[in-house]
Amino acid sequence: MSNADINDAGLHVEEVNLVEIAKKYGTPCYVYSRKALTESYTAYRNALAGHNDGNSLICYAVKANSNLAILNIFARLGAGFDIVSGGELARVIAAGGDAKKTVFSGVGKSHDEISAALQAGIKCFNIESSSELGRINTVAGNLGLVAPVSIRVNPDVDAKTHPYISTGLKTSKFGVAYGEALPLYRFAATMPNINVVGIDCHIGSQLLDSAPVAEATQKILSLVDALAAEGIKLKHIDIGGGMGIRYNDEAMPSTAEYLAPVLKTLAGRNESLLLEPGRSLVGNAGILLTKVEVLKQGGNDRDFVIIDAAMNDLMRPALYDAWHNIVPVRPRSGEARLCEVVGPVCESGDFLGHDRRLSVQEGDLLAILSAGAYGMTMSSNYNTRPRAAEVMVDGDKTYLIRKREEVAQLFAEEALLP
Repeated sequence: MSNADINDAGLHVEEVNLVEIAKKYGTPCYVYSRKALTESYTAYRNALAGHNDGNSLICYAVKANSNLAILNIFARLGAGFDIVSGGELARVIAAGGDAKKTVFSGVGKSHDEISAALQAGIKCFNIESSSELGRINTVAGNLGLVAPVSIRVNPDVDAKTHPYISTGLKTSKFGVAYGEALPLYRFAATMPNINVVGIDCHIGSQLLDSAPVAEATQKILSLVDALAAEGIKLKHIDIGGGMGIRYNDEAMPSTAEYLAPVLKTLAGRNESLLLEPGRSLVGNAGILLTKVEVLKQGGNDRDFVIIDAAMNDLMRPALYDAWHNIVPVRPRSGEARLCEVVGPVCESGDFLGHDRRLSVQEGDLLAILSAGAYGMTMSSNYNTRPRAAEVMVDGDKTYLIRKREEVAQLFAEEALLP
């Protein structure tokens, strides 16, 4: 995690010891660094500064982490937003984000979501099917409005990432097939309540190599030029997000190094550039702080370290077999044993880490690193477990940015039969 370090008192985030956070806010608890969030955004802004006279917009992908405080930090820094639901649009507005700098992606936008987005004045819809295009034209017509749209084109480029987060192949549910894009653009240009403003492409997440993105961008530019030859001139090119982070020992380029091949491909273009980063802005800015509840001796010289966080708090290991480094907040001397780090949820898939060597005792605190993206946003109340608190660290100060849920809240909207 960025801005996390260890000293004699233990692991701390910026200037705050995690032991003190656990005492004040309890566990499990998500902890974020404002400094790390700011630095990750600034790295994008600096990398784009020399491109096209700075005519670029960084649209943070809200699905990665939608806490209002985090959205507000990015809004203050000048970010736009990439949303995939009406609920995310409501969050952006509540956090002080600008609807005019917001793009709406997603394959299943409802009539109500489209209507709300139009009335809020979003920057554009990223269209993912011909059916959706017709729906947006109808809704806009009923409101007496014109909808700005960008078509998400599927370039059939292999992102070389986990299949669950690869979105650019022709087998994906996302986007419009490359061969269908030109006819759809021509049709969109004839619709009375549609304004064609851009083109969008997003091939996947946790990308460690930008070569596939550069390849996809080149294919998209061929479409842009073909459209221009027909008199359909686009205002922006959206190359999506997807830049990965270091979870373990991945060889990660810097933001500037990752973007360089793409920016070279786009050099000399008049269209403005949009990006939709999510994980790379928040992933390494957060940790999941948890306590060891039970040590249980297992077979094959392997112990179970049972913690108070579980798959409902951090779904990525169970869903993707994802790796997160797990470190003691206060390291102990003594022999480290091979461990399975698991939660108390009643599922064999409830694990946070396989084959970890740890020296811990019951009551110790552990930090699950690189948990700022797709942690809290994918959490649930499975087993009637309240979701974790969220805390922001800013220098030597801490702020509770989401209270821990209480059990009574989880069934407050339910009712018994008469």
